[in-house]
Amino acid sequence: MSSSRKARIANASNVMYTNAVYWPNQTLYKGDTPGALNYSCINRVYYAFANVTADGGVFLSDEWADARAPCDGVQGALGSLMHLKQRYPHLQVVLSIGGGASAETFPIVASNTILRDNFARSARGLVEASGLDGVDIVWEYPCTPQQGNDFLALMAAIRLHLPEDHYILTAALPAARSILQNIDHQHAAEYLDAINLIAYDFFGPWTPKGGHHAQLYSMAKDEESGAAGVQYLMASGVPASKILLGIPLFGRSFLNVTGPGHKNRGGGGQDGSFDYNQLPRKGTKEQVDKRAVAAQCVGGDGGFVTYDNPDTVKIKATFCKQKGLGGLFYWSAPSDSKDSKRSLITAGFRTLHSS
Repeated sequence: MSSSRKARIANASNVMYTNAVYWPNQTLYKGDTPGALNYSCINRVYYAFANVTADGGVFLSDEWADARAPCDGVQGALGSLMHLKQRYPHLQVVLSIGGGASAETFPIVASNTILRDNFARSARGLVEASGLDGVDIVWEYPCTPQQGNDFLALMAAIRLHLPEDHYILTAALPAARSILQNIDHQHAAEYLDAINLIAYDFFGPWTPKGGHHAQLYSMAKDEESGAAGVQYLMASGVPASKILLGIPLFGRSFLNVTGPGHKNRGGGGQDGSFDYNQLPRKGTKEQVDKRAVAAQCVGGDGGFVTYDNPDTVKIKATFCKQKGLGGLFYWSAPSDSKDSKRSLITAGFRTLHSS
């Protein structure tokens, strides 16, 4: 292990709060590059996604985008991040493994001792070859108690090959009790440096009703919320400092309605969503629901669009500080506003680090 990686992990533990972003490799094809981000506000990048094969192998999902395409004067977006790490000593780059493309493979790999070992060895090989700081597991989602046990066994196998004094290990999980209840979180927290709590997508094209998709607080007993997810993890024995609260850099659209709680009649935008930097929609006025802690715009081509804005992110960052959480993460960085006054990543960072 290089002394620079040891220094980076030691350095990172001195940072009071984590302000992390996901950077999906396919955004390179839209002209986005890692070099466009403001690293004075970001201390960790999750590079998404590497894929998992049925034999437990971990592979970069797009060799052209990851390692060969011209990007920020070097080869590949991952190459660019390795270059940026040299310029910004505080920056950690973590390989995010999984996502939707690996959803069916994770349960197979995690349920078998040999395949788990293959996975851990393969992940380590990729981390060492690329000079990365660790891995993030995005298994969508362990949905039975048996899969919850397999999830723990997979974390244990990874930790054997990526020991905690040298490497970062995190996992992304949704703030939904139906999924969270399958995992022994106190046990999981012994392996993990952070749980990235996906505190958004509470509503979308798949739900019978529309609602605030990233609400910090719910107005109805049967609705999920960011605060309820945090409370569940903390009550399950997860140290608050190991929880990162997720912020979406996109809005969910519900057509032909003027607010939450109405029957879902379909969505505008792309698959029912708009990138944050395209909000509020033309001809609409942005409003904030301070009880739910959610921003919205109504009318135009999006109908009712629910999202986060700088005001709601400031409230969420203050919530993080009050609860002693580890910080925030954002999905995904290229969709943030280029205007620093509108940037959610900037608003979160400034609030986390304000006295």
